[in-house]
Amino acid sequence: MRKFLANSLLGCAALTLTFASAEACTRVLYGTADKDYIVGRTMDWDVDPRTNLWSFPRGMARDGGVGPGSIKWTAKYGSLIADFYDAATAEGVNESGLVVSLLYLAEADYGDPKASRKPLLSVGGWAQYVLDNYGSVADAVKALQKEPFAIVAPDLPGGVKAASHMALADGSGDSAILEYLGGKLVIHHSPKFTVMTNSPPFDQQLALNTYWLEIGGSNFLPGTHRASDRFARAYWNLNATPKVADERVAIASVFSIIRNVSVPLGISTPQEPNIASTRWRSVTDIKQRLYYFEPTLNPSIFWVDLTKLKLEPGAKPAKLDLSGSPILSGEVADKFVPAEPFKFLAH
Repeated sequence: MRKFLANSLLGCAALTLTFASAEACTRVLYGTADKDYIVGRTMDWDVDPRTNLWSFPRGMARDGGVGPGSIKWTAKYGSLIADFYDAATAEGVNESGLVVSLLYLAEADYGDPKASRKPLLSVGGWAQYVLDNYGSVADAVKALQKEPFAIVAPDLPGGVKAASHMALADGSGDSAILEYLGGKLVIHHSPKFTVMTNSPPFDQQLALNTYWLEIGGSNFLPGTHRASDRFARAYWNLNATPKVADERVAIASVFSIIRNVSVPLGISTPQEPNIASTRWRSVTDIKQRLYYFEPTLNPSIFWVDLTKLKLEPGAKPAKLDLSGSPILSGEVADKFVPAEPFKFLAH
């Protein structure tokens, strides 16, 4: 039995090593005992992505951000979002309770946008487009599978490839993972898809995780910062954690799961240059419309009550400026101030 386990572990390790690690983000979807759903995620990057929080009202006129040929729309839902380099919406939740999370995926390939003859959308506006237009996972999947736009993906600051996949969740517990692979949109749609990390693509992550399910997390769990190892740990911990009704305990449970897969600040691994430190963590209580935010440099958690933001038509976009790592705690909706929205990532 010991020999079998050792050989199996070596085989799985070899399989895992065949995939390149990506910037190390993790997302989980937790269901409480009374059918509330909570999304937790880490944002891991090699340098500070200069994240700020924004509120965007209903009725905002938008475009794809890449000049002539950009798709245009008017926001049907107000949203609260976390940005990335003031050039992209990294994640957010809208008034209807749809949560969108973008995580890095090195294998992402959006195809040639010029060849598609479709309206164009910056990858920096992909999450915002979904938050603005759809109230549920099912609605988003139905519309997006028709591929109404082509994504333009310029490099991020520092020359890093702008490559990501998307996780969706809503108040019914529904979930979907969207990836562009080989220029084609691939959608995995099911409430059972409760965990997402980075490379390899999602179907391969599921295959790798099947091995660890056979081993059993109480016997052994992989401990590295590689995406597939974090997937296995997050999945096992998520399913082993009691599903409670107490909101405070549920939020604490989700934070404990994502802290377990966080990467310590300052970690540098020469053999795995894309493994990166956790810069912040967030937890979204969909039913309560509460968005909890934990910057790594902040000694306390703060949160935003979506119902206290000005999201009605005619309201101005507003920003919670997190530059300089201000020390915040408690509910902070009143600290958002009107600001000109950032422009989506462009050439």
